[in-house]
Amino acid sequence: MGRIAGQFGRVEPRRRVRQLVLGLLSDLPRKNCWTIAEWAGEATPDGMQHLLGRAKWDADLVRDEVRDYVVEHLRDDQAVLVVDETGDVKKGTHTVGVQRQYTGTAGRIENSQVAVYLVYAGQRGHAAVDRELYIPRSWTSEPDRCRAAGLDGQTTFATKPELAARMIGRFLDAGHRAPWVAGDEVYGGNPKLWAALEERGCGYVLAVARTHEVLTHAGKFRADVLAKKLPKRAWQKLSAGAGAKGHRFYDWAVIDLTHPGPGSHRLLIRRNRSTGELAYYRCHSTRPVPLTELVRVAGSRWRVEEFFQSGKGLAGLDEHQVRRYPSWSRWVTLAMLAHAFLAVVRAREHAVPESDGLIPLTCNEIQRLFNLLIAPPTSVAARLGWSHWRRRHQARAGASHYRGQAVYQG
Repeated sequence: MGRIAGQFGRVEPRRRVRQLVLGLLSDLPRKNCWTIAEWAGEATPDGMQHLLGRAKWDADLVRDEVRDYVVEHLRDDQAVLVVDETGDVKKGTHTVGVQRQYTGTAGRIENSQVAVYLVYAGQRGHAAVDRELYIPRSWTSEPDRCRAAGLDGQTTFATKPELAARMIGRFLDAGHRAPWVAGDEVYGGNPKLWAALEERGCGYVLAVARTHEVLTHAGKFRADVLAKKLPKRAWQKLSAGAGAKGHRFYDWAVIDLTHPGPGSHRLLIRRNRSTGELAYYRCHSTRPVPLTELVRVAGSRWRVEEFFQSGKGLAGLDEHQVRRYPSWSRWVTLAMLAHAFLAVVRAREHAVPESDGLIPLTCNEIQRLFNLLIAPPTSVAARLGWSHWRRRHQARAGASHYRGQAVYQG
């Protein structure tokens, strides 16, 4: 909290943002302005809502502090920047960026809000270092709607790969280094992203569809057609990294590609040893690297899924109940900070050998232990006060709905 204190001009928001981050790290079953304000001992949620919506502070500057904190403590010369998006199912049409769109969270097309995250994944741990909200064309085509949601009226549409390139550029422009980028088919199928990464000297291992066409010395082929031409000796059994139940072994093969630009371009193919299912990756490196290195980077992509799981489960990343963009960016940035704290403590704990047959502390266990220290005392009077406040608020909301219904029917 000392790292970001300078971004707040007054002591009141500094104290309140500390309470909000502690609330995000708490064991509350549901985390929003109401529940965190009650947990922190405040009389109403007004202060928390003011901090997210109207107080003067720059979420992007705090994001930069989070990025520097993560890199400082999880630094790895062979780190991988993993990019992916996640969606939050939302009701209504007024929440910024919401429309009916596919989200992996629900596994189908839903009314949802989608954001793209950049995760720094090193040997010591991983945490998010940047975020961008995906603003669909249905929003950017209506400047007044954008302004009402706290966006610039001149906001232009950007694809998810363009948002990824924007975040990677910010990371590199800040003076940080990561030699690899990984992502799924959304990003692997975008030639503009390849070109941007190659121009910055970044290697990448990006998933592509089986229909993806590549150019070899023998001509142009679809990825799945090339896979069928591989001899049995081309496949090697390698681990994509350790999982909860041990190493994740697959069969791997690699094919050299021709490309007009500099560097090494290859097609990496992964085969499931049980089902025979194939996955394909387009790869680039500034110099030739062994197959084991490409496999390591491809396996790092799952770190972003782990971040989404722990960020949402432990730090309330998806529990924001806000409509406007400034409030969204502030909430997710502070949730990233809360998760980064857990990741850094975990890295420190893993550096110390355990004894007595214990596994090293996990982020989940660190949060449980931390909650023994941060839980504030709550009086009966405070609980009663919040009960009265909720009932008054619900009464006012109900009366407002009835008045609106009467006017509409009239």
